[in-house]
Amino acid sequence: MTNCNLSMRSVSRHKPTQLVADQDALMRIFIRPESDAARLTLLKYMEQILFGLHEFLTRHVGVTQAKISLDSLKELSERFTSSTIGKHPEKMLADVITDLIEDIAPHAVNVASPYFVGHMTSALPFFMIHLKTIVAALNQNVIKLETSKVVSVIEKQVLAKIHRLIFQENEAFYQEHVQNPQTSLGCFIEDGTLANITALWVARNSLLTVRDRFEGIEKEGLSAAYKAHGIERLVVLVSRLGHYSLKKAGGVLGIGNQNVIAVEVDAKNRIDMNCLRQKIAELHDSSEKTRIMAIVGIAGTTETGSVDPLDQLAAICAEYRIHFHVDAAWGGPTLMSEKYRHLLAGIEQADSVTIDGHKQFYMPMTCGMVYFKDPRILDAIEYHAGYVNRPGSVDLGRKSLSGSREASSLILDSTLKIMGTQGYALLIEHGIEIARQFAAEIQGRPLFEMITQPELNILTYRLFPPANISLGGFRLEQGTPEESFNTSHQLNAITRKIQQLQREAGKSFVSRTTLRVHQYPGQDTVVFRCVIMNPMTTIGVLREILDEQEEIYSQIITGQVDL
Repeated sequence: MTNCNLSMRSVSRHKPTQLVADQDALMRIFIRPESDAARLTLLKYMEQILFGLHEFLTRHVGVTQAKISLDSLKELSERFTSSTIGKHPEKMLADVITDLIEDIAPHAVNVASPYFVGHMTSALPFFMIHLKTIVAALNQNVIKLETSKVVSVIEKQVLAKIHRLIFQENEAFYQEHVQNPQTSLGCFIEDGTLANITALWVARNSLLTVRDRFEGIEKEGLSAAYKAHGIERLVVLVSRLGHYSLKKAGGVLGIGNQNVIAVEVDAKNRIDMNCLRQKIAELHDSSEKTRIMAIVGIAGTTETGSVDPLDQLAAICAEYRIHFHVDAAWGGPTLMSEKYRHLLAGIEQADSVTIDGHKQFYMPMTCGMVYFKDPRILDAIEYHAGYVNRPGSVDLGRKSLSGSREASSLILDSTLKIMGTQGYALLIEHGIEIARQFAAEIQGRPLFEMITQPELNILTYRLFPPANISLGGFRLEQGTPEESFNTSHQLNAITRKIQQLQREAGKSFVSRTTLRVHQYPGQDTVVFRCVIMNPMTTIGVLREILDEQEEIYSQIITGQVDL
């Protein structure tokens, strides 16, 4: 192992000290800090991160500073254009860590700030960093028993705990399956997108099963499966507010993303049951031989936080013998709140359920999960290899899309012991109740209009000043359809500008999206989107955010800021 050092050695007494690679120094840096300076730098920053995480983030990481405007992103990108890996080391560990803290972190986003209310990413409990560090140090690959041992056993137990939270089977059921190597209650995976893909993969394979001389879709492919089952098309039905990962699933699974069909929503942004029934009837009556592979209900839509009528969807799926999948990536943990779990009534009747650990389980990136009511249905995607995941083995990777994966389940298991369902319930209830208070605050301010009321802890609103306010010669008037359209167009532009300027100011962050809403049929409405999950976000913080938006608006109408 010559020429492999990642430390510093002096190559000449007559030249400045530089870094050179050799075997001796590699072995030193591989097992311990390369020098006392590196050790002290590690201790300096890691002590802050481990024991004062939120103060550390506040001190070193911006929310979305003005540096992150489009021009500044261009400037930042120009600093990172080299594509050459040096033959010898460029920096010592202490210098690299200092660069991360002082040069990189200030340009990152402080998602832990109570003023960061724009996306489904929030503050981590400080102990998550400790748990993540231990999991990284153990470096277990949980898809193989040979590289995880007891960690795989614990993962089976954690799967049973969350499965029980969702499906509420009896004690005998869980005693039978909790450590049964032949059955699976679900699997961990990297994120909600892959969890949704896994659920629909299982649904597809369970529908296009072995028959006659057909040996299954995994072996023979989609064309042969269609021919064997006498169909021409598979479709998935979901509300038009469904996550785009479902479209990805259509492409990955070969059914075509145009066959992930969007169903209209009602006035509360839930899937319209009448429209759904009409679509099912239309597909059944079509001359094209179409099968519905799955119907997806959403427990917390990404844009509005709405929850579909899961019990009604379950009844329809049972009536037509259709796989019922619930995308609860966002809202699933609401089940831990006795006060609000009724909002997800019907989820226990699903065939499969997606939950993201790195959302409202408050875990580090990345942790997705998918659960199945039938403990044997994951057999539909089982794979083996000669060197691992052998037939008859207990390896978790036999029934998983992942080929390698860290022990996120160990973090979740530890957190459940630290927090309990009541601890999580307090977090969930805070988000829901502060969102409702925020909605009331918005409705009490004449400059804003509520667009979607919070059902969970997401809401949207927009700028809507009093009528006949002059903006740079353009008057906001409602009258003819043309005037209404022009007014909407102008308000959309102002809402975008306020959101952009507030983001660049760096104190707070509210996201934006574009919706088609019942209040304004046929129009694209640009809205502010708030996601309230940080327990440190108070109604006082949210009032400050609105105050700032009002101040930016005043700068626009007085000409201090160009629209």
